[in-house]
Amino acid sequence: MPDNSKNNTEDKTKSATVNVPEQSAQQSMLSDKLDEAKTIIAKLNEASDAYYNGRGELMTDYEWDHLFDRLKQIEQDTGVVLPGSPTHNVSADNVAGQKEEHEFPALSLAKTKKPADLVKWADGRPIWLSWKLDGLTLVVTYDNGRLTKVVTRGDGHIGTNITHLAPAINGILTKIKYKGHVVIRGEAVISYTDFEQFNMESDEEYANPRNLASGSLTLKDVNEVRQRHIHWIPFTLVYTDNEILSWGKRMDWLTNEGFTVVEHELITSPTLSEMTKEIDKWTLRVTNRENPYPVDGLGIAYDDTAYAATGSVTGHHATRAGYAFKWQDESAETELDHIEWSCATSTISPVAVFKPVELEGTTVKRASLCNISECERLGIGGKGTRLSVIKANKIIPKVIKVLEPVGTFSYPHQCPVCGLDTKVETSEASGTKTLHCTNPSCPAKQLKKFARFVSKPGVNVDGLSEQTLQKFINLGWISEYADIFRLPDHREAMRHLDGFGDKSTANLIHAIANAKIVKPRRLLFALSIPLVGQDVCTRLLSSYKFNDLVTTARTTSDPEVFATISGIGPEKSASFVKWFRAPENQAHIDHLLPLLDISEEDLTAKGNRMEGLTFVVTGDVHHYKNRNELKAYIESQGGKVTGSVSKSTSYLINNDITSTSGKNQKAKSLGIPIISEEDFISRFAAEQSSASATPKEQDLFG
Repeated sequence: MPDNSKNNTEDKTKSATVNVPEQSAQQSMLSDKLDEAKTIIAKLNEASDAYYNGRGELMTDYEWDHLFDRLKQIEQDTGVVLPGSPTHNVSADNVAGQKEEHEFPALSLAKTKKPADLVKWADGRPIWLSWKLDGLTLVVTYDNGRLTKVVTRGDGHIGTNITHLAPAINGILTKIKYKGHVVIRGEAVISYTDFEQFNMESDEEYANPRNLASGSLTLKDVNEVRQRHIHWIPFTLVYTDNEILSWGKRMDWLTNEGFTVVEHELITSPTLSEMTKEIDKWTLRVTNRENPYPVDGLGIAYDDTAYAATGSVTGHHATRAGYAFKWQDESAETELDHIEWSCATSTISPVAVFKPVELEGTTVKRASLCNISECERLGIGGKGTRLSVIKANKIIPKVIKVLEPVGTFSYPHQCPVCGLDTKVETSEASGTKTLHCTNPSCPAKQLKKFARFVSKPGVNVDGLSEQTLQKFINLGWISEYADIFRLPDHREAMRHLDGFGDKSTANLIHAIANAKIVKPRRLLFALSIPLVGQDVCTRLLSSYKFNDLVTTARTTSDPEVFATISGIGPEKSASFVKWFRAPENQAHIDHLLPLLDISEEDLTAKGNRMEGLTFVVTGDVHHYKNRNELKAYIESQGGKVTGSVSKSTSYLINNDITSTSGKNQKAKSLGIPIISEEDFISRFAAEQSSASATPKEQDLFG
């Protein structure tokens, strides 16, 4: 036999020379991937901390999803899950307060962007599709028909007790009919409308509604939280003493208890074609902005809750508790043209204006950059900077990445509206840097006053919203009240603004023309004079003609000149006089009055049918044009109208006499009669041929 020992030795040597480098390369690749995983974990956890605690946004959802998917791929390739990985841990909020363990763990849902995964998970069983609301999850508990606690989700096992904030959160009921033990999970969200309004008025601009909602729940002041208009929307009934084995029936049960639950739809046959059709339908509703609240996907749940409870728990996911579908964000590359600085009530915010791109079926050419911190985080440059943009949650245009900066970022040192100095302020809570105008009289800071001026109780310019007012202020078209009636001078430029066109421009100009004919009491109210509301306006004009009233206020040396008028007094008189004697206000009035046609009205009392009586009016009216007209008639007959029920109230007028509203309940407890509009007419209006007859114009005003 031939001696193969040499050959065998050679083969082993060759094998060693081949395998050692391969092994070394594999180890190096593994090490590189684990280093990458460590970096990703640190970034994701830092971003999550900001996400759940209302601080400045460190990355977009798009960036988060990209890094999260990359981390999952690394973990799959290496078989290693490093400590702290968000794929196996739920990020916790740092809401200050008493920590509390959840009775039922609030586990996260497995996520996918593929309809086929949902079909596979459903496995032919009936499922429910619902909005995956983008806010902060709160777990609410009831016992014996009363609210007992509200706890944040936290890390899914331990959250923070925020029961003291419950009165400030819409949708959390203090009482329910059911007397057993109830645990409900729901999402605390803020609507796009309320979010835009808050950012317009706030000293600090938030990146999105979810960020504002989470930040709001860290506040201690209940009244401050109430002003954020947070809505809590239940998305699942976790527990009730009653055995309800259908998810749909559980939601019906919640509805019957008085809760407004998340919108949902049953899919009895979850095939791929059916799921795709339904997802497309719901997606279209998002892009059409039919849903007032932000959503970051769709949730699905088995109708069979008993079957859903049999799943296992992997990491922080219950395999059968539910599944989440997230949209694949469509991105586009474009080029920055310039940064526009938009002035709101308190802040000057950067807006990226770039070459138009098509996203989600619409043309996009602008995206908010929120604040200076966000510009710095992204690395925004100047004109020509290459950008990647998306529509976050299918709605809000968002710059997600700077692909290639050109030049450097800079902010204006003078206010774009008034030209005075700006300053950068840093939030103590979040560290966010925002730009502000130093001029307290800057027109941009008077947005609320302009909004009151054009409101229905004011001069009533139909269709002129706060957002549009803000746009016109930023363009330099509005700096005083008179400028509103000069807007037709900008007709041609207006036609080419985003959201306008020939029809919208024509409608607004027509509304402005109509508003020029104004009643004195509406005009006075519109001027935002401190302490001067609608009732004060009516009382002043019951004693003075408009021109006489203005002349007296401008020329008098006695601040209490109007104090003897019933319901005015020294404080309101002094405030009224002070406003009209201020030189800047006199200038505004001098510019405004020549543009108006003031139709005098006689507001002096024309009868005594209601002398000595005090009324409260609530709810809708049917016989009078509106509640203001009804109030005017009462006052013309010597009566008084107040806003709240008290011991001094003579009658509460409410067409829904059986209502359980607060005013009805208060009136009943005090023994105050609750009468309908028809009852009022039959008792107090001028003689009618029928008790239900509509008051005539002469009956209303003499």
